[in-house]
Amino acid sequence: MKVLIIWRLLTVGGVNAGWRNRAVYFKKHGINTEFLYMKDHGGLHIMEDVAPVYLTKDKQEINNIITKNHYDAIIVVDTGYAYEWLKKAGYEGPVIVEARTPELIKLRPHIKNFHGIVPKTFVVPSYYQKDLLSILYDTEHIPVNVIYNGIDVSFFRPLEKEDISFTEEPLLPPDKKIIGWIGRLDKRKNWPMLIEVAKRIKAERNDVEIWVIGGAQSVQREEFRAAWQAEKLTDIIKWFPVIPYQQMPHVYAKILLSGGCTLATTKSESFGNTFIEAMSCGVPVVASNIRPITELVKRGETGLLYRGQNVDDAIRQLYGILDNPALHKKMSQNAIAHVREKFSIEKTAEQYVQLLKRTVFPENGLNEVNGRD
Repeated sequence: MKVLIIWRLLTVGGVNAGWRNRAVYFKKHGINTEFLYMKDHGGLHIMEDVAPVYLTKDKQEINNIITKNHYDAIIVVDTGYAYEWLKKAGYEGPVIVEARTPELIKLRPHIKNFHGIVPKTFVVPSYYQKDLLSILYDTEHIPVNVIYNGIDVSFFRPLEKEDISFTEEPLLPPDKKIIGWIGRLDKRKNWPMLIEVAKRIKAERNDVEIWVIGGAQSVQREEFRAAWQAEKLTDIIKWFPVIPYQQMPHVYAKILLSGGCTLATTKSESFGNTFIEAMSCGVPVVASNIRPITELVKRGETGLLYRGQNVDDAIRQLYGILDNPALHKKMSQNAIAHVREKFSIEKTAEQYVQLLKRTVFPENGLNEVNGRD
């Protein structure tokens, strides 16, 4: 089987990280995955060793890609104008629509008009996102499948101390507990709340360092830089705009070794790959008590959740983990087991494999499909 994934942005975020993991799993099961993006936002290194990547805005080139490669299925991720391309190319195979954007106003354009293409099914990464989709689209006649993102737990795993790359950035300082903040620097990820948290922690203690991982090409990186410097937080917040995806297990390992955790200040998510990455590496998570985070993090067991965007409560939860080594150790062990049980790529991607087989070969049954694979 050969499938094409269309998404307009090649980022280092959770959508592409999730698809990277799926593509690796798919290949082991006879499904070849190719990717079509319009613009690279620093994510090419995630994909280039995994599957073919087309990076173009040229409509004729896109038409040629679709018509000449004879895809068994095409999966469109939050790219409303892709349906015009499929129509023009005369593509008649099954189309699967992934609805990923967690904001109604931004999701609406991508599912407003399919230009005569009738999707076979929707795929969403959480039950929260399924409810969001139902607000915008009558899904009575098109099924909606909830398939969580999965990760390779043999890659995102707790590392032995002797296996950690201590000479690579970020460097682990002595006698500091690390709080990791990982993601884009934009409005939705809510970095201003991180600034407020850092100001409070700096005023109260000197045994904490915050690592901001990512943001090299984020839309608000200069606003973050200005606030970071103006508030005189360069001593407590260390910013690493580019950390290769392949180095992230080492980053999490250093956070774990320090007795630290990750902090998310995000206002909305459709899933949240960094939560399961951190937990898979044994790092407890502190985040807002909102959906779908509550689908991922087991409150009091794999992390702690604070109210809304409440800075005081967020700091209380952070201290609850940083200052309680026994709880930290218990949460670390729980987190590893939780991810392996619920979010391993073997479990989540297998659900997608079965969905593809049912969609591409609905009349043949699995025996013939397996023979073709």
